[in-house]
Amino acid sequence: MTRLELLSHHFEDDVLALFKQVLTSTYFCSDGQFYEQMDGVEMGSPLSPVLANFFMEDFEKNVIEQAPHKPVCWFSYVDDTFVIWPHGQEKLTEFPNHLNRLHSKIQFTMEIGHLSFLDIDIYRKTDGSLGHKVYKKPTHTANKQSVLTSLIYRAKALYDKDSFTQELEFLTTVFKDNGYSPQQIRQAVEPATWTAKANDKPTSTAYIPYTQTTYGRLSRMLAKHNIKSVTLPPRKIFSYFPPVKDALGLRTPGVYSIPCECGRVYIGQSGQSI
Repeated sequence: MTRLELLSHHFEDDVLALFKQVLTSTYFCSDGQFYEQMDGVEMGSPLSPVLANFFMEDFEKNVIEQAPHKPVCWFSYVDDTFVIWPHGQEKLTEFPNHLNRLHSKIQFTMEIGHLSFLDIDIYRKTDGSLGHKVYKKPTHTANKQSVLTSLIYRAKALYDKDSFTQELEFLTTVFKDNGYSPQQIRQAVEPATWTAKANDKPTSTAYIPYTQTTYGRLSRMLAKHNIKSVTLPPRKIFSYFPPVKDALGLRTPGVYSIPCECGRVYIGQSGQSI
């Protein structure tokens, strides 16, 4: 099924005509040569994620309908999928093979037991029920003052009570290994006396560029006056470089002609860049 055929199931003809105009006129320039994109959708276009979602919705529907053995549930978000499989280990190994046969450019990998889904590690407890905690990549480290409170807040929000104590011990060890003092850790776990009360809304917000030596002091001073502090990230290296694009030509004024498929030609004149 083509992109336009898929969209015709969701939109009227007038909207479909607009999709056709956009999807069949994607051109780009490289080394002075113009090219037309023949497959996929334009990178960076606002339509691209929308079309990808429509395509994957249709693809997953067909995947499940054609599967000889179907999962109990199938929840997907972008490129992560959470599946509960009731048919045993032997038939489970056949399911990824079925998924990967349907489209050469869409391939699935599988993890069993512990599943990292939407920044949460979901695991099976000894009693058969499911537990959840924060998913941490192998390179997970703590390196900024603000990380203390954000990681502890995330643990409180995402962990169940059985796993929270273990995660708190892990975070404390990570903070110590990265040079944080016991006082800094204690202030992150139990907010210090200068912090505004939970039921007092900040009177205003201060946006402060993050620097390791001054941000913590400034935010504590502002907190005494019930002013919320928000860090501004430093500029990235690429922001210091101007964008590089290929020259498009026709940068001078003049007369131009545009031929049409019907045989007619439009002649125009521009006092600015053609």
